[in-house]
Parts: sequence; C-alpha cells; structure tokens
Amino acid sequence: IVHLLQPGEHVLAADDLYGGTYRLFETVYAKLGIAFSYAAPANPSEFVSQLRAETRLIWLETPSNPLLRLCDVAEITRLAKRARPEILVVVDNTFATPYLQQPLQLGADLVHHSTTKYLGGHSDVVGGAVISRDKQIAGRLRFLQNSIGGIPGPFDCYLVLRGIKTLAVRMDRHCASAQQVADHLKRMKGVAAVYYPGLAESDQADLASRQMRKPGGMVSFVLGAGAEAAVRFVEATKLFSLAESLGSVESLIELPAAMTHASTAGTPLAVEPALIRLSVGLESVNDLIADLDQAMAASA
Repeated sequence: IVHLLQPGEHVLAADDLYGGTYRLFETVYAKLGIAFSYAAPANPSEFVSQLRAETRLIWLETPSNPLLRLCDVAEITRLAKRARPEILVVVDNTFATPYLQQPLQLGADLVHHSTTKYLGGHSDVVGGAVISRDKQIAGRLRFLQNSIGGIPGPFDCYLVLRGIKTLAVRMDRHCASAQQVADHLKRMKGVAAVYYPGLAESDQADLASRQMRKPGGMVSFVLGAGAEAAVRFVEATKLFSLAESLGSVESLIELPAAMTHASTAGTPLAVEPALIRLSVGLESVNDLIADLDQAMAASA
C-alpha cells in the first residue's frame, strides 16, 4: 500500500500498531523518502489535527496490536476527508476479520488483512490481502503486485479459501472464549490490567458495539509482578503455545516486548515488558482458564 506514495509524502499512523509494520515503515520506506509519524487515535479530532500538508495516507489498526485499542474508523475518515478529500484511509483489519468488522462500509479506502491469521485459521499459510473500493487504486495495486512479485501460490490461495469457509463459526467461538478469558483475568489476583474491547468497563465498549459484530479473539494483560514473572508465566502454560502468530485454531501466548514488538524498543511505541498477549483458540475454554491459573501459580 505504501508503494502508492511518492518520496516526500507523509503517513500518519496510529501509535499502537504491529511491530513488523513499524519496522517496515521506519527501516525500509523511510529510507525511500516517505515520512511517518504516530499519534493516539482515541480522540478522532485530536488525531486528525496531526495531519500535515504532505500527508497522503492514514494508517489505522483496530483492534490494535497489542493493546487492542479501537479506532473510530467512520469519524476519523469523516474528519480527514473533510480536511483533505484526497487522503487515503487504510485499516489493518487482521484482528477483526471481515466477519467482525467491515471498514469499507465505515468509509475507509483500503483494508489490509494478514491472511496468515484468522482468514487462513490453521497456521499453515503465509499471505496477505489488500481490498479497495476504488477501481483506480485497485488497478494500481494490481500493477504493483505484478511488478513487485507479491503473488501467492495456488495452494496458498486454496488454504485461505478453505479457511474462509469456516471463518464465521470459528470467530463466534474465538470471541465467546476470549470474553470468558478476559472476564476471568479481571478477577485474577496478580493481574494489573486487562485489555479487551468486550469488557463492560472498557472506555471503548460503546465503540466496539457500534463498529464490530463482536469484540474478537485476542486478549492482552499485564502482570503486576513485572517482566521476569511474565517470562515465567508464558513459559509455564501447557495449552497456550509460546509463539508469535495468532488467529489459529490453537491458543497462543507471547511477550510482545521481546517478540512481535521488539523492534519498537527504545521508541515512543515501546511495549510494557510485563504485557502478555493471548490468541484464544478453539479448545475448551475451561481448560484454557485452568491453564492460565496454573501458569500464574508457576510464575509466582
């Protein structure tokens, strides 16, 4: 998507985003003359006030990785287009999937998915997809895809199509289990904070109910005992496998600061070292909760 830009143009991105995206922006595209800045999107008017004369693109993740913050796609798009009609609004919709959230219907120009995650759903494919509602942009993306060579193989496409056939039923289960896990973590002694859009006390619960079908299958939380206890925790789980990916049938656990978001260390986007991220899979939710309980005991 960033290949749509020219040197000297600017991207305004939400300040909580996937570490690999930040790494790509700052170590690859910045060297090509594209500027990047990051701002909190919680207040749409304040976020849009960070636009520059050379801003060409807004990059959003909602829910974000790893703090599961939401961006009000409709309001940010409305304000941005009112200020600068030519600006493109891009939403990374990987955590939500098209089943839970449809950014194009909310006004976004482009939507990005990592098909490796929920769309594939079985940890057996690597890929991505970009969708646009603008024929001219879609044509440019097809040209870039052909020129750069970002083409998936036929079997990879088959695996993603297979995953999409069960997407709705899988997402319903992911969401139901994640809600129970988040509620349990809120009651668990030793947990300092829980991040999940479906929590009733979340300040984004209303936005989640308006923008998403359900709150998703990802949960993040912070251990009050600190980073060393967090390491012990993720090493102690038995059903939650320690791995960087997400969105598959199996449950995964990771330390973003040391794994997916290590590239943000020492920057304003750095992640809390005691933050743990869960991808809640399709196993028995009671077994998953029991696994978290025994990991907490082990971490102490």
